[in-house]
Amino acid sequence: MKNRIVIALGHDALGTTLPEQQLATRSAAKTIADFVERGFQVAVTHSNGPQVGMIHTAMSEFCRLYPEYTVAPTSVCSAMSQGYIGYDLQNAIRTELIARGIYKTVSTILTQVVVDPYDDAFYEPTKIIGRLMNKEDAELEEKKGNHVVAQEGGYRRIVAAPKPIDIVEIDAIRALINDNQVVIACGGGGIPVLKQDNRLKGASAVIEKDLAAGVLADELDADTFMMLTLNEKVCIDYGTNRETAIDTMKKSEAERYIGEGQFEKGTMLPKIEAGLQFIGDSAIRKVIITNMAKAIDALEGDAGTTIVK
Repeated sequence: MKNRIVIALGHDALGTTLPEQQLATRSAAKTIADFVERGFQVAVTHSNGPQVGMIHTAMSEFCRLYPEYTVAPTSVCSAMSQGYIGYDLQNAIRTELIARGIYKTVSTILTQVVVDPYDDAFYEPTKIIGRLMNKEDAELEEKKGNHVVAQEGGYRRIVAAPKPIDIVEIDAIRALINDNQVVIACGGGGIPVLKQDNRLKGASAVIEKDLAAGVLADELDADTFMMLTLNEKVCIDYGTNRETAIDTMKKSEAERYIGEGQFEKGTMLPKIEAGLQFIGDSAIRKVIITNMAKAIDALEGDAGTTIVK
């Protein structure tokens, strides 16, 4: 068996605009190719925050101008973002691999992720999406049953962030990685869906990408789960004069830090939670959190933060 790694790319690995994304994916592709070159089987997940927001805003504005068209639901916008990002990312990785004399198929799997309709997140939506609205448009959204929140200059829609339960296309993803192909999956946390008998229905939600990436790493029985973010290492007492970077952290220590409120919700906390869920009771699995530039060094224990049991 080859070493298997799931790499979760943060926002900085993708940029925001189309030109930024095309440049950023080329840089990310070099890091991913480094792992392939070292003999790893690689699955890649990625953020989609700015991209899905852009798509949602564009589709909402289009339907405002042309009311005869139906507004694209959140799940459809998520699917669009997976295809849009996957297209640039898979081409960048393929180009980098060929430049190194490595001929390997790179594929994007449009991935659906099952969520629980009774997840508490649906009763307390927190994820802000879409365009800035005036009061009249916000009231129309509320009449549709959607939630809005006041922002500087207007209002924006908010949706739930339920926890991922199951990956619908996991067999296809597993088949590709077993065949030593590079696979891009669960982009942006996956397309959130609800099971209704034999049918899957898109949910008005956004799944936390790191939690979905952790489920993917677990389902693929990866050896390493690596999350690439802006900071080289995880810190405690972040932003204070007592800030301390952590090289290695045991699962029990991470749990204690969570209890102390050391990790901010929406940024580092979901990464730590996803990492702990992936490790479980395994004495072999490890989690690495670092930035793009230090990815290979972190793999060898010379950078980043490593979490083990």
